[in-house]
Amino acid sequence: MTAALRRRGLDWLLNVYALLALVYLLVPIAVIIVFSFNNPVGRFNFIWQEFSVDAWKHPFAVPGVQDALVTSLKIAALSTLIATALGTLTALALVRYEFKGRAPVNFFIFIPLATPEVVLGAALLSQFLNWGSPALGFATILIAHVMFNLSFVVITVRSRLIGFDRALEEAAQDLGATPWQTFRLVTLPLIMPGVLAAGLLAFALSIDDFVITNFNSGSTITFPLFIWGAARVAIQPQIYVIATMIFLVTVAAMIVTVWQQRRAERMAAVRPDEPELSPA
Repeated sequence: MTAALRRRGLDWLLNVYALLALVYLLVPIAVIIVFSFNNPVGRFNFIWQEFSVDAWKHPFAVPGVQDALVTSLKIAALSTLIATALGTLTALALVRYEFKGRAPVNFFIFIPLATPEVVLGAALLSQFLNWGSPALGFATILIAHVMFNLSFVVITVRSRLIGFDRALEEAAQDLGATPWQTFRLVTLPLIMPGVLAAGLLAFALSIDDFVITNFNSGSTITFPLFIWGAARVAIQPQIYVIATMIFLVTVAAMIVTVWQQRRAERMAAVRPDEPELSPA
């Protein structure tokens, strides 16, 4: 067997493996989308009965699901904004500057990623109780979500900054731009795809989190907590409808982010033509 045939066979096996892995990941999502059009008999939407769009006509017909979803969206939006802003600044500091404690900060950034969520949730609950927090609820959930989202944002934005061409910033400053103008007009637009990707990741992690939220929620009910509580009594197709909506919005945002990232890469690759030297 020639080297070309072996390479072609290896490529084929890798493509098949990637396809099977993708199918494995997408099958549960496909089930959710399909069963959002089911008309179940009884309280549980586990067995296909017949096609119906009634759940899509009234997605918030289940009592309490709208309030839980609104609460999750508020927490996810606020935690994403805070974590993205703090994480972007932290990533800039870690990549651009040398300072005492830089290595420990890099190490501590990874601790929330490697720590089990049960441990993080219990530790945060203990911290809030020791601080004398008046009541667990919206504020404690928000603080917890910012804490674990911060690490993901720093890592995502830092990976974008590592390959950043500093010559573009130097050129802007040589042309008279102030440091703030350089950051706003040159640095930020070029790293924006990484910032958007980090924000989307933080939003998805926040709106999906159950374990840490369950420890620190008090009487506040988020969408994952609502589903967990409702699963013991009934699972209506409206739950699948809302999950499908969130998935479709996320996919649309990912497509926009990928388009923006490719656009930024094309912009960064543009170089002015070198002037031709005239003969002496």
